[in-house]
Amino acid sequence: MKSLVTGDPILHGIDLKSGNTIAAWIDYSTQYTLLNVFLSYSRSSKPLLPLLSVKFDLSHHLRDPVYVGFSASTQGSIELHHIKNWTFHAKTITTTLHHPHNVSVVGISRSGATKKRDKRVVGIVVDSVSFFVAFTIFLGYVFVRRWKIGGRKEREKDKFQKSGFVAYPREFHYKELKSATKEFHPSRIVGHGSFGTVYKAFFISSGTIAAVKRSRHSHEGKTEFLAELNTIAGLRHKNLVQLQGWCVEKGELLLVYDFMPNGSLDKMLYKEPERGKLLSWSHRQNIALGLASVLVYLHQECEQRVIHRDIKAGNILLDGNFNPRLGDFGLAKLMDHDKGPVSTLTAGTMGYLAPEYLQYGKATDKTDVFSYGVVVLEVACGRRPIEREGSKMLNLIDWVWGLHSEGKVIEAADKRLNGEFEEEEMRKLLILGLSCANPDSAERPSMRRVLQILNNEAAPLAVPKVKPTLTFSSDLPLPLTIEDIVSEADQESMCKIKID
Repeated sequence: MKSLVTGDPILHGIDLKSGNTIAAWIDYSTQYTLLNVFLSYSRSSKPLLPLLSVKFDLSHHLRDPVYVGFSASTQGSIELHHIKNWTFHAKTITTTLHHPHNVSVVGISRSGATKKRDKRVVGIVVDSVSFFVAFTIFLGYVFVRRWKIGGRKEREKDKFQKSGFVAYPREFHYKELKSATKEFHPSRIVGHGSFGTVYKAFFISSGTIAAVKRSRHSHEGKTEFLAELNTIAGLRHKNLVQLQGWCVEKGELLLVYDFMPNGSLDKMLYKEPERGKLLSWSHRQNIALGLASVLVYLHQECEQRVIHRDIKAGNILLDGNFNPRLGDFGLAKLMDHDKGPVSTLTAGTMGYLAPEYLQYGKATDKTDVFSYGVVVLEVACGRRPIEREGSKMLNLIDWVWGLHSEGKVIEAADKRLNGEFEEEEMRKLLILGLSCANPDSAERPSMRRVLQILNNEAAPLAVPKVKPTLTFSSDLPLPLTIEDIVSEADQESMCKIKID
């Protein structure tokens, strides 16, 4: 596709990322063979000056018959725009055109003398003029309508003002989700997240299964709902849980995701083995690789860096082929690539939190790397980050590092595998987990480097025999309290954790 002319809408006071509805007009004059494009925040006020203006003779490109419609592609990019409505108006056309999607079209009668000429006029928006069609799709009313607090007569619906809230994916009706979950019956509960309870939903009409996350009816629940919806709706990666839609109705906040038949990683590591199901070594390698891949995407390949802040085994779901899918973005934060750490008082889960995050409450990509390292050690060892051993609490990182200092790190491998793994690959995974979980954030690798190591494109990092210790100023109080931290551990175990 080759553009004849381009223009910057910012110079005309239009920001395509503003979150506002944007109207576009495309005018074509057969008399002057002139194509004009106008943009405005107001649908009722067409600007005097066009954003784009180019002489272009459509009659050289159109053949009879001509059909009016939209056609465009974003190629490898992500499409998040939403066309709310469009109309077509043409002079000297006798027949009213019909569109299968309830599009309003106006027809005006004409004389027979102009019949041949005007067949070439139709085509203000046609497949053959792809340069301006793609442009129209790009800016066509953009993708946002801000949520407004209030309700509609047909149903109660809370709306939230949130810049960047997208109208995609689809909006579900509450009665659909209520029916699909058997009125949110306890037997349909499959898990819990930072945002709320997760239900298994069966949609009889389509024969599909989905996971429905339901809010806890709190201020924090609303905040996390908006954070998750605003963040994940714009993300596309094979190792992310795919968002199908959302619902804000009857005071409920609900998100609908693809259902993952093999549940969460923590369930597969700690509960399913009791039923005779154990993750194989090949599946564990694939989980470490897939999680690294999606974190590279979030940290380096998105327009805005995404800091997940709650990476843990419970938030990693497994599809039918045991491929990992990262989910639960209720605590995620967006940040520009050139900006500093995100300060916040909301934490993730104890045992997965980096020391500097606990001390200063500032999230960076390196705090996610630390959490990834803990998950990798879990996958390799088959042990939780914090476990009780008799009267003592066992910290997984300290335990593995102790074995590493004695030159026996391979002994940390999950005993339930009965040695059915490649010893060098297991050692590499354990060392990688330690390097990511290094208390010194400056010594942690980037997720790009981690992915290269897993793909044998880079050498493993050297890990010191003795675990580094960090000293924080005792004058600075911890910004995170026990109540701030979302954890599956008990209060007693959390209170015994300290930073040296």
